[in-house]
Amino acid sequence: MSSTGVDIGLVRNSDRSMEKRIIRETILVFLTHKIALPMLKLVRKPNEFTYSEDELKSFPAGTLGNDLVVFLKQRNLPLLKHYVRHDLKHVLLGYDTTEEGEACLQSFMFGNGRISFPVLATVTYSFVTMPEYWSKMKKAFLQGKKSNPIHAWKWNEVIKEPTEELRKKIL
Repeated sequence: MSSTGVDIGLVRNSDRSMEKRIIRETILVFLTHKIALPMLKLVRKPNEFTYSEDELKSFPAGTLGNDLVVFLKQRNLPLLKHYVRHDLKHVLLGYDTTEEGEACLQSFMFGNGRISFPVLATVTYSFVTMPEYWSKMKKAFLQGKKSNPIHAWKWNEVIKEPTEELRKKIL
């Protein structure tokens, strides 16, 4: 205990926990943005997402396109055309862009039948380095397994639909 009554050991453990989380998030961002995204650009057919941020903003409130812009703005993230499908899944499935959210989103997709390098890499990395999220990852995997498949959705076609209606089609 310090003279102020604060348990120094708890403060140090909290600092170590924060450092560990920052390191894991940095590695996860590196894997996704520096390895997976460039790979996707090479192997994925040309991006067919045709909407600009301004066009998405003009969609009615509550539509997937408008909700995507709100989601990205709240997190100070840019609209990346090669990541739109991924970001739309965050909006639809309700997983945040934290390490826990990424682990759960990709676990859901794995359960939903999506087998790809980004899914397998994220699930494996998360399983190995984030044991505190295992139960949430399992829950997301099982939810994905019992949900209707979404990987083959035509995102340009559903972007103007109400987000809540689309969620009902998934779950």
